[in-house]
Amino acid sequence: MAADMAVPEATQRLASFAAGLRYEDIPPPVRDHCKNLLLDALACAVAGRLGEETGQVAAFAGALAQSREASVIGGEPLSLVGATLLNAYLVTAVTMCDVHRATLTHVTPEVVPPALAIAERDDLSGRALLTAIAAGCEVTTRVGLGLDYPKFRARGWHGPGVIGPFGAAAAVGSLLGFDADTMARAFGLAGSQSAGTFAAWGTPTVKFHQCRGALSGLFAALLAQQRFVATREFLTAKDGGLYNAYAEGGKPDAAIAELGQRWELEQIALRLWPSASLIQGMVTALFDVIGRQPVDFAKVRQVRIALSEGAFRMHGGFGTYKAKFEALLSAHYTAAVILHDKALTLAQFEPNRYDDEKLRRFAARCVEVRADASVNGSQADVEVEATDGAKFSARCEHPLGSYENPLSRAQIEDKFATYAKGVLPDAEIANVISSVSGLEHLASARSLMDHLRGSPRALAAE
Repeated sequence: MAADMAVPEATQRLASFAAGLRYEDIPPPVRDHCKNLLLDALACAVAGRLGEETGQVAAFAGALAQSREASVIGGEPLSLVGATLLNAYLVTAVTMCDVHRATLTHVTPEVVPPALAIAERDDLSGRALLTAIAAGCEVTTRVGLGLDYPKFRARGWHGPGVIGPFGAAAAVGSLLGFDADTMARAFGLAGSQSAGTFAAWGTPTVKFHQCRGALSGLFAALLAQQRFVATREFLTAKDGGLYNAYAEGGKPDAAIAELGQRWELEQIALRLWPSASLIQGMVTALFDVIGRQPVDFAKVRQVRIALSEGAFRMHGGFGTYKAKFEALLSAHYTAAVILHDKALTLAQFEPNRYDDEKLRRFAARCVEVRADASVNGSQADVEVEATDGAKFSARCEHPLGSYENPLSRAQIEDKFATYAKGVLPDAEIANVISSVSGLEHLASARSLMDHLRGSPRALAAE
């Protein structure tokens, strides 16, 4: 192929896309999904006030700088850096934010908080914010597609901290009006901060990868705005480029295939329930079982759950669990509490539930979790056997919240309203929902942040 016919270098092609994206370029269904992603991220953030480590992160964020120009969702304002970091942690704190399943990467914790901070600071419109979220989410998922995820994962890398900085930089760069050259340099600076591995699995540090990714992207864009020199070919650089260093060359063509025509961000899945992404299929199947016939917990002899190899490896080893975070990761506990409480909200992940001896005993003795080669990704097979020998089963092909089985806007609004209770006044809950629904008509993102501040509440510090 002649040089002038060569496929454009992936970093620069993505930079041109993000810098050139306009609201009018975004198809209406994609705009709607971006609104869903934003409202869901806000729902997770107000719920994140209950995160076990939220108080620690809040104290850390407050220590980074002493200014108070940026809003914290449901709390007191902090510096631009502090608010970005804390808001990002709030989105991911209680393990029910979005996931791009192809790369097991949470996207909104990295993209939404820095976008909100800059849109508020610069008094930008809701239309500009929506465009920035689209740019950031699409860049994040596209960079991930180019990583050749199985090879990337085999090396132990964790997507949010590695891929997320690019999306955060794209969102901020969109709001700052970057040209393609400045955006490419922002990506070079973002990639230089890419980090995070699965060595952190089972600890809250995996959630810190998300908020650090948001901050890295913010740093990258603000530094690029100052004309700081950086490579414009970070993804494909032969010596240390993301795809060569992290994934044996990756698949850079996949990152830009049909860019602007097929929107990968539509594949970002949401979660109605807290608990880990890969066991959402199991949760969906269990609610299918109890929705079709009454299941008396006292008469359940055994629960058999078949997960994919990846899901089993990450969630099948918590038959006994320590505290909230391990309970959120545990397929055993999640199955037990669904069958007992017939519900799964954050209330089921409070100490009075996960420390209930009856539930601990049932999770350890009566829930059998295994890997099954016929089950892929987040699919699941569930069988509940009663003491009288009756068996109830369900298979989930597509978890609730996935592209194939999406949440409705009403479900997302209910999720936000449920967790905003006690954090925001009722009137402000309604105002947030209305503002996101009509985001393209919002004159200033500051009004959205005014509604989200509400009456500041104490963060969970214990």
